[in-house]
Amino acid sequence: MIRATVKDGRLDVDVPADWPDGTEVEVHPCERGTQGDADAMSAEEIAQVLSAMDQMEPLEMTDAERAACEAEREARNRREKSQFAERAQGLRSAWE
Repeated sequence: MIRATVKDGRLDVDVPADWPDGTEVEVHPCERGTQGDADAMSAEEIAQVLSAMDQMEPLEMTDAERAACEAEREARNRREKSQFAERAQGLRSAWE
């Protein structure tokens, strides 16, 4: 298999050095970000993943952990809101 990229309506192709001139190839578009069937899991792999997931214990937080998590989330929201005007002004000046 070879990979190619479309640039200005043409294919930019890297081929193995041992392919002689005149070698006939087929070119098909790939889905962006996947390798088609190469990414697909076999039935055995799916079974292994499901088995591993079944063995995982659920995440349980104590009341103190839950409160600390919520406090951190609220603090992050306050911090982001306080910085919003400054960031918005920076974006405005970039567009002017």
